[in-house]
Amino acid sequence: MKKLRGICLGAGYFSRFQYEAWARIPEVEIVALANRSLDKAREAAALHRIPRAYAWADLAAMLDAEKPDFVDIITPPETHLEVVRLAAARGIAIICQKPIAPTFAECETIVETARRAGVRLMIHENFRWQPWYREMRRLLDAGMLGELFSINIRTRLGDGWQDDAYLARQPFFRTYPRLFCYETGVHFLDTFRYLGGEITSVYTRFQKRNPAILGEDAAQIVCGFASGATAILDASRYNESDAADPRYTFGLVRIDGRKGHVELDLAGKLTLKLLGQPTRLLDYPHTRGGFAGDCVHALQRHFVDCMMSGGPFENTGEDYLKSTALMEACYRSQATNQVVTLP
Repeated sequence: MKKLRGICLGAGYFSRFQYEAWARIPEVEIVALANRSLDKAREAAALHRIPRAYAWADLAAMLDAEKPDFVDIITPPETHLEVVRLAAARGIAIICQKPIAPTFAECETIVETARRAGVRLMIHENFRWQPWYREMRRLLDAGMLGELFSINIRTRLGDGWQDDAYLARQPFFRTYPRLFCYETGVHFLDTFRYLGGEITSVYTRFQKRNPAILGEDAAQIVCGFASGATAILDASRYNESDAADPRYTFGLVRIDGRKGHVELDLAGKLTLKLLGQPTRLLDYPHTRGGFAGDCVHALQRHFVDCMMSGGPFENTGEDYLKSTALMEACYRSQATNQVVTLP
């Protein structure tokens, strides 16, 4: 079996989940990596048994020497456009972490650059690949809940109240002028779209609870679906939950429909209650391995399957622009204290 040759860019906190997931996909061989710190690149290469590490200044030479089938971009948003241009010019498929870029205009440029070059672009948006959301979507598609009424998510991550919040894991969060919605809330906005379809209006309230950081760390977002259903996100990175690992499910979820409701708890337990019937526990596959139910592996498995079959990606750049546009609408709503409508 001929393996797909991949190269990865990045050696920060989250990259370990992606390297570990690639190692479990037999059709893939990660042949090299690069990072803005060459020392960290070499450390990551040794840790994950990747043959070669490159300096960031040598990106073009790395692409030419390694001749990969794809590049996995795991670096911060401000680096993405440079890499996409280099990869697209060489006909190399791209998987790119979210946020796509710092501004919506730059996001559009990245998507258009890949489109014009005819290269495949998938956005690494992994929340919709968490196993509980896949099961919820299966129930909705099967008509188990009937007409969708509402989706409610309450998340309390508790990693942002300390004076040194985010320094150990993602220190750049401290100086983001836009933090929660830009970095975390967009996950949930994309998940709302995955579960309920397109959203046509948003109303948002943001707060900054921790004075040691620059951007917002709490939010309440109300989304109106084209179908007439509503989604509500009540979120804080400042306040804590009771979960031993609040980053497993990232919150409590309830979906109401005409026939009943489904609920997710902090341990990944899903229950279904149809109207007039007792609550029952749903048996579905989910694991504590990897990140958040092993969603990174599920997403990368999908990428590989589509690369090998030629099938369409679920997380295309064009589709993720819609989730990004929702995020931008949330900031406009906060600035104006008005409901913002979307086409």
